[in-house]
Amino acid sequence: MNNILLIISYDGTDFSGWQRQDKSAHGKPVRTVQGEIEKALEKLLKQPISLTGSGRTDAGVHAYGQVANFYSPIDSIPTDNYVMALNSMLPQDIRIRSAQKVEESFHSRFSAVSRTYRYFLSPGIVPGAHEIKYLWPLRHRPDMTVLNKMASCLQGEMDCTTFAAAGDMSPSKYRYIESAVFYPQGEKLVFEIQANAFLWKMVRSVIGSLIYYEKQGKDKTFFQYIIDAKDRSLAGPTAPPQGLFLWNVNFTGTRRH
Repeated sequence: MNNILLIISYDGTDFSGWQRQDKSAHGKPVRTVQGEIEKALEKLLKQPISLTGSGRTDAGVHAYGQVANFYSPIDSIPTDNYVMALNSMLPQDIRIRSAQKVEESFHSRFSAVSRTYRYFLSPGIVPGAHEIKYLWPLRHRPDMTVLNKMASCLQGEMDCTTFAAAGDMSPSKYRYIESAVFYPQGEKLVFEIQANAFLWKMVRSVIGSLIYYEKQGKDKTFFQYIIDAKDRSLAGPTAPPQGLFLWNVNFTGTRRH
């Protein structure tokens, strides 16, 4: 039985997130990325298949480099064939970018060392209609220097309670943040953050807080204060989901916890 790793991109606009949901919403099936891929795998391999993802993106959130693995009961299928076969069965808003055989012990979630998210913003300009589902339009153009000074507070092992969504069930709110930075990409502004893991809706809370407090004229000292306060009420409005992409999952380096 081969353990197969998939790298997956998807447009999260019409999905209720990554994770399979067995319940129905208003009597209709809930559409999820994991659910769609598992249906395609069952059709291909003639039996139910469980797919394990490296992270659970929320409704409306996209992915460029989600990683997931499954155990194939058919060893004779060449690994590369999974890409074409699955893409022929999947809807157009999910694409399998690559497939490879990995060690039997590999686990997309527990073997991961870090995850990188990117959030795309359109500052002070009207985005094209083809882009509106993939970024957050801002009416003002924020000061990137101020944003990066505040973002520099997000470094190392830290208690992220301020950015924890209500209902987050994580036993610990500590996460190890490798880096957090804003940079321009043409007319867009990109926020990139890398950490060992993230709390539920944490990235959207972080970016929403940074944009909100920059507009309020706050500085790095104030942003450090709201982090240290460990008080959810001090976080700014949560950024909308459409600008967020799970960009990359890293499996090499030091696993923090």
